[in-house]
Amino acid sequence: MFPTPIEKRSRSWQLTYQAFLPIALIVWLLPLIAVAMFSIKPAADFANGNYWGLPSSFEGFTNYGKVFLESNMPRYLLNSMFITLPTVVGAITLSCMAGFALGIYRFKGNLIIFFMFIAGNFVPFQILMVPVRDLTISLGMYDSISGLILFHVAFQTGFCTLFMRNFIRALPFALIEAARVEGVSEWRIFVYVVLPLMKPALAALSVLIFTFIWNDYFWAVVLTQGPNAQPVTAGITEFNSQFRAAYHLMSAGSIVAALPPVAMFFLMQKHFIAGLTLGAVK
Repeated sequence: MFPTPIEKRSRSWQLTYQAFLPIALIVWLLPLIAVAMFSIKPAADFANGNYWGLPSSFEGFTNYGKVFLESNMPRYLLNSMFITLPTVVGAITLSCMAGFALGIYRFKGNLIIFFMFIAGNFVPFQILMVPVRDLTISLGMYDSISGLILFHVAFQTGFCTLFMRNFIRALPFALIEAARVEGVSEWRIFVYVVLPLMKPALAALSVLIFTFIWNDYFWAVVLTQGPNAQPVTAGITEFNSQFRAAYHLMSAGSIVAALPPVAMFFLMQKHFIAGLTLGAVK
C-alpha cells in the first residue's frame, strides 16, 4: 500500500534517485529562477531576445526602485496585508470555536453540521462567481477590503473547521473531563486547556491560510477593481497598462509579491512541520 523507503531499495535505485533529484529540483525552480533573472535585466535585453542569457547590465536597483517608487505596489502590498491578516485571525478564531464544539460535544445533528462545513469545500468557485459578486454589490461591499475579508473568512472557515475538529478529537479527552470535575467552565476549558495544546495546529493552519489568501487571484479580480482595494496579485497586472510590455518590471513586482508568504513560511517553519507531523507517530 505504501511506497518502499528509499533506504530499503537496491543500490542502483538509490543512485538513480540521487541523480534525478537535483534535476527535478532545478526543473521545479526554473520558472522562479527565470523570473528572478528577468527582474535584474534591462529592458533592452528583451528587445534583443536575451531571455535566458546573463544580463547585459545589472539593473536590479533600478527595476525594484521603479516598482516601489513609480507604481502602486506599496499600496497593493498594504491592501494584501489588510486583507490577509484579518482573514487569518477571523477564520482561525471561528474554526477553533466550531471545531471545539463539533469535536468535544456529542449532540444530535453533530455530523450533519460537520458535513455542511465540509460540503462548502467541494463547490467550485467559478459557480459562485456571479451570485457572490451580486451579493457584495447589493450589500455595498463591492470593491472594498472589508468585502474581501468577509468573503475569505466565510470560505476558509469550512476547511479550517475540518482541520481543527479532527485535531481536537485526537486530544486526550481525560484532560477535559478532569477540568469539568474540578468545576471549570466550558469557556475556560477551551481557553486554558484546549488552545495551549493546539499551538502546533494553529501555526500550521495560519501558514496555510496566509498563503492561500495572499496568493488568491480569482476573487481579487472578481470582487475588486482599482488600487483602493485590490491586493497585490490583482494589482500586479497594472504593470501591463502602466509600463506596457515591461517584463523586467513585472518580474521584479512578482518577486516582491512572493516574498511575504515565503518569509512567513521560513519564520514559522519549525511550528509548521510540528503541526503537520503531530500525531504521525506514537
